[in-house]
Amino acid sequence: MVVDHITHAALYAGLSPILRRTFRYLASTDWEQSPTGRHDFEGDDVFALVSDYDTRPSDLVPWEAHRRYIDVQYVHRGRERIGHAPIEQLSIDAYDPARDLVTARGSGAFVTLTAGMFAILWPHDVHRPGIAVDAATAVRKVVFKVAVHPKV
Repeated sequence: MVVDHITHAALYAGLSPILRRTFRYLASTDWEQSPTGRHDFEGDDVFALVSDYDTRPSDLVPWEAHRRYIDVQYVHRGRERIGHAPIEQLSIDAYDPARDLVTARGSGAFVTLTAGMFAILWPHDVHRPGIAVDAATAVRKVVFKVAVHPKV
């Protein structure tokens, strides 16, 4: 897991060409004016999911991971806690290929993301996003789904 501020995104451009393009798109888009829902960037290889929600208590947020996609989770507005643990540290449930979702049980570490911050989560990074810091807070978040094995 990588956690940083969008002003430092260029530092991660060397990780892969597809992440470089993702960060360029992230930095050049007006997310305040973007409607919620899916925004295609590079088809199924990279797309963004824009959502508005209120953070929730940690006991209501399950652990999750993905196999086909890396998550780049960007908090545009608000703040939230996100849990993180290596996949080997948790008890893993069955994989749902239709949703590209693995749920898990166990414990991990937490970090607070504020407006302008992002987290990069690889398939081995189990996470719990959208957790309230002190009380429920409105958040606008953009989650880029970046294919582990892009077609391009």
